[in-house]
Amino acid sequence: MKNILTLLFLVLCITSAFAQDAEKKTEPIPEAEVSTTDQSVTINGKTINLTAQAGTMKLRDENNKPIALFGFTSYTKKGVTDTRERPIVFAFNGGPGSSSFWLHMGILGPKRIVVNDPEGTPAAPYDLVNNEYSILEVADLVMLDPVGTGLSVPIGEAEFKDFWSVDGDIRSLSLFITQYLIAHDRLNSPKYLLGESYGTFRNAGIMKRLLNHGIAMNGVIMVSAVFDLRTLVFPPSEDISYIVHFPSYAATAWYHDKIENKNPDLYAFLDEIRTFTEQEYVPALFKGDQVSEADKKALVIKLAVYTGTSSDYWEKADLRVTASEFFVELLREEGEIVGRLDARFTGINPDLIAQNGNYDPQSLAISPAYITSFLDYFHGDLGVNKELLYSLTAGRRKGFKWDWKHDGNMRWGTQAAIHTGIDMAEAMTRDPNMKVLILNGIYDLATVFYGVEHTINHLGLTKEVKKNIIMKYYEAGHMMYTHPPSMKQFDKDVDDFIRMTSK
Repeated sequence: MKNILTLLFLVLCITSAFAQDAEKKTEPIPEAEVSTTDQSVTINGKTINLTAQAGTMKLRDENNKPIALFGFTSYTKKGVTDTRERPIVFAFNGGPGSSSFWLHMGILGPKRIVVNDPEGTPAAPYDLVNNEYSILEVADLVMLDPVGTGLSVPIGEAEFKDFWSVDGDIRSLSLFITQYLIAHDRLNSPKYLLGESYGTFRNAGIMKRLLNHGIAMNGVIMVSAVFDLRTLVFPPSEDISYIVHFPSYAATAWYHDKIENKNPDLYAFLDEIRTFTEQEYVPALFKGDQVSEADKKALVIKLAVYTGTSSDYWEKADLRVTASEFFVELLREEGEIVGRLDARFTGINPDLIAQNGNYDPQSLAISPAYITSFLDYFHGDLGVNKELLYSLTAGRRKGFKWDWKHDGNMRWGTQAAIHTGIDMAEAMTRDPNMKVLILNGIYDLATVFYGVEHTINHLGLTKEVKKNIIMKYYEAGHMMYTHPPSMKQFDKDVDDFIRMTSK
């Protein structure tokens, strides 16, 4: 009798499980929702009339199964009869896990948010103005929000974890770009990627994946780039992060007038710092604890002079100072810390004996203005359903965790580095017509310019292919477009690049 009851119990459990699975599989797939409005932007006295679409597109996998409602905002110029003559740019921010409103409202779209730079911006009301520096003068624009951000969510049998990884992210954005091009008859338009921060890390993978699937980019634009994550994270027993950050420390000290008798020419000063780093700092770090006391004492003096700090500090740090430590050390005596995203910004240091910075003055100075103004514009001007929650960051979602494995880095069954620069190198080598524009903020302590230079110089590119990489520098930070002079230069550099590569 006991065995019969046990068998009946198991049958009921199995039947219940099958019923739940059947119920899950029969749940209706939600439909995409798009708001279409008329917008315009005035650039150089000329008004460009636009069709704007904001909402979601149903994304399908390689087997044509729906896997996500993918959020986007697009702007297309009205009256274009031949789309082969109108470039299209797919743009996104980074994180990973950030939505695209920063680039959207900072520099690319038809409207931009006015912030005080490099000071804090007071609370509302904020100024949302015509963006005379918009990319829409030369190209149509599609802002992408990766799954977990914006309005993008998984559907069907897909789950968030399918998208929250280096390769899953590259795959899903590549699928969206391909399906958008097909749906909107833009396959024969000049095509571009534009990513910021982790978006550049993503870009390197997407340009390779799309090329492997028969879609070549005319150009790829990298804003505040990183391709090799070793240059950012200060791993133990690894010197590369200390090396590539040092020029940014020196630049920050130069900006804040912490260097005595400084060279008034910033770029000449940075060339001097590059030479010192390569010829003196790198050899000393490579020796580890075998560097002589005499050499070490001579070196700490130069490290201190170039960074406006004390030689005692560098000696106690054993020649190695992390970015977070530098944030609080440079202006400690003034009771301030410098920004991570933009070291021109400063904030109150609440702990004058702290070893590390505990907040970013730049982020706090501009975030409320960007967030509030964007949401007001998104649901107001663009007419997006107010019942749809726009997720600013996937980091706020329960269970958010990024899988850093990347197939391109797997050798001998293990991953030695997290590096998509090799993807970019492979794509550029296979398609030597592809051009890359890299925009660097000199005062960016989040993705440092010397780290990008180091990565590019170690990709093994031929001289001819390497000529296809164009480097530009701005006297601003990670979001160089908050700085009015850099905003103007950003516009010129990007517009010139698109015009040059779309012919």
